[in-house]
Amino acid sequence: MLDIRNVTITNREDNRCIIKEFNFTLNRGQKAVIIGEEGNGKSTLLKFIYDKTLIEDYCDYTGQVTSGVRCGYLKQEADEEWLKMSPAEYLKEVDIYSIRDENIWAFNPDPVMIASEDPIKNLSGGERVKLQLLKLLADEPDVLLLDEPTNDLDIGSLTWLEDFINRTDKPVLYVSHDETLIEHTANVIIHLEQLKRKTEPHYSVSYMSYDEYKNQRSSSLAKQEMTARKQREEYEDKMDRFRQIYDKVEHQQNAITRANPAGGRLLKKKIKSLKSQEKRYEKEKDDFLEIPDTEDAILYDFPDTIKIPRGKRIIEFKLGELKVGEGTEERILSQDIYLRVMGPEHIAIIGDNGTGKTTLLRKIAAELLNRTDIKAAYMPQNYEEVLDYKKTPIEFLTTSGQKEDITKAFTYMGGMKFTRDEMEHTIGELSGGQKAKLILLKMILEGVEVLILDEPTRNLSPLSNPVIRGVLASYKGAIISVTHDRKYMEEVAEKLYKLTEKGLIEKLK
Repeated sequence: MLDIRNVTITNREDNRCIIKEFNFTLNRGQKAVIIGEEGNGKSTLLKFIYDKTLIEDYCDYTGQVTSGVRCGYLKQEADEEWLKMSPAEYLKEVDIYSIRDENIWAFNPDPVMIASEDPIKNLSGGERVKLQLLKLLADEPDVLLLDEPTNDLDIGSLTWLEDFINRTDKPVLYVSHDETLIEHTANVIIHLEQLKRKTEPHYSVSYMSYDEYKNQRSSSLAKQEMTARKQREEYEDKMDRFRQIYDKVEHQQNAITRANPAGGRLLKKKIKSLKSQEKRYEKEKDDFLEIPDTEDAILYDFPDTIKIPRGKRIIEFKLGELKVGEGTEERILSQDIYLRVMGPEHIAIIGDNGTGKTTLLRKIAAELLNRTDIKAAYMPQNYEEVLDYKKTPIEFLTTSGQKEDITKAFTYMGGMKFTRDEMEHTIGELSGGQKAKLILLKMILEGVEVLILDEPTRNLSPLSNPVIRGVLASYKGAIISVTHDRKYMEEVAEKLYKLTEKGLIEKLK
């Protein structure tokens, strides 16, 4: 239905090819997810498919997309003009009640919300996605293109979106970092990678579930690496034996006297034969399997010296009213909030959009960051609150200026697949996922005892997220976090608290 042929896209700013000779056909019934690290061209590819002019300002491209296919495109960024519009104004030029896809109505979009004259910015993340889907479907597209539709969605909205993707009869091509959504919906996995220190674009298309893809990929990479290393070991053993023989013949040739010309000729023939054999051995290397080159990140563990005694009181936080806004715009979101965190507990605060989770976490962070008896650090949703975008990553990570600290920072960033250019360019040029990793790396290098994390996994790829979760799950300090990530709740959080109008309520895991 949607045919994409020989697409090559080059980022004009650094002349880096991000997608090379990409070919794919999306057919009815397929729900295809595009995965990969930030900066690999996932959103750029979706824009190209929908409307080439959207990338003309920063990319050069070649290739074709089937003409005549109507695509409905849900973009990642919400622009200011759209947020100022009301739902009624946004939908006024379409007849949403003519939508034939019954699945959108199966989830009961709120008619009050649809007709509202209030700005869209007042809606929750889930309501914004439903509103956009209503308009897209009213235009009767053949294909849905969704760019990070899960951003800022609460658990209820995420479940709704999963059901919609599964139930709609339209083929869907989407980008997402949400592993659970991918596991529950995708039947085609498109993996975009940048290999060889981000100099060689590579892609694969696998017609299977995400769980099957991960297992197959892991098994295939392990088998390839084992075979490649065995080939190299056997080659080195063979070359060691060859060099011993060659050195022996060469020694005999150097020691032979002029009185034995026949022996000299024989040794010359042996040397010539051995050199021919050496060339054959060298050619064998051309057939060796490559040791797998992937983008899979390594995040170093926190130091073993971080140990908070079990039972030590980290914080006992009380707040009578949680408010937002000022003057006549002031609203009370929650009351009688109480939170006690003991020892090395890992807790996560969950809740519906708009309940004030981020506002609450900021207040908790303000109290903990002022403490002198513990070492705390804060990762906000807006990374600019803790990052100076004009600095380089190395400048951010090393304040001492000592050579040993700088070398360590370079080593750690290299393990996380940062290139030398990315280490030395400004932080503002990094992707959201790279900025998140940078903040976590700073916490590791400084040996922080209490982590305050607001949606720590929201910008990380599905392949980086398990690595990050593993490091956080094994962390010996305390974690106080806000999340919508269902994998994070399961693997990292030991206790869950839901923020409601009546305060924090502990939820059973």
